[in-house]
Amino acid sequence: MSDVARETPAPTKLRIPLARRLANSSLFLGCLSVVSVALLWEFALKIFPIQSYLLPPPTEIAAAMAGQFGLQMQHALVTLREILVGFALAVLLGVPIAIAMTFVPVFEKLFYPILVATQAIPKVAVAPLFLVWFGFGEAPKYAMATVIAVFPVIIDTAVGLRAIDPDMVRLAKSMRAGSVRTFWKVRLPIALPSIFAGLKMAMTFSVIGAVVGEFVAGQSGLGYLIQAATGSLQTNVAFASIVLLSLIGIVLFFIVEGFERFFVPWHHSTDRLY
Repeated sequence: MSDVARETPAPTKLRIPLARRLANSSLFLGCLSVVSVALLWEFALKIFPIQSYLLPPPTEIAAAMAGQFGLQMQHALVTLREILVGFALAVLLGVPIAIAMTFVPVFEKLFYPILVATQAIPKVAVAPLFLVWFGFGEAPKYAMATVIAVFPVIIDTAVGLRAIDPDMVRLAKSMRAGSVRTFWKVRLPIALPSIFAGLKMAMTFSVIGAVVGEFVAGQSGLGYLIQAATGSLQTNVAFASIVLLSLIGIVLFFIVEGFERFFVPWHHSTDRLY
């Protein structure tokens, strides 16, 4: 009997750490906050007389997502392709430009004012010009996503490459390391946290760029679906598309963050509770 009595409290000891981990988990708390907001939203619409075509309850939004799942996914794949292409082009353009701005001062003096000026222009204002320049189809949407996403890649990459301690560069040169070897072994590893910060921002910005492009020149995609549903007062479908678009953005953001945790495990920016 004494042996059995000693073993019975063991399950309780296992449950307590799990509960503490859930209470301290950012993912769990984030999901809990989303569920709480959805419940408050649902009950508030039952209390206040608001027409569903103005603000649909979460249950109608979920029903629209389930009822038009095939259509939603068809448009979501189009938007996902635009986001990924725009993000990839932003990285392929932004990183070399940032390297050139770091190591060629004349290039920075010539290019940086133009870069700032282009970012000061609202992208919605130039979106119709992209339609004139690139025509209908996917090209103007790729261009819009790239233009919006490239700025944080350039700025954060340049900041990271310049954040190196000059003593470390002198130490590498004293060990007979050339410029290329110093870049790969010293500058780039130190700049990686800043580069990934720019990549995470660029991923979210490419989502915005893709949707803006679909608003102006889209015949498919979630942005086009939102516009079409809003025009016909199907706000539940529009909200369902917005929810799906936000889920795509969140997943892509955490994928980039996963690469950051893999390539830069030593940096404090990768410390997460989830």
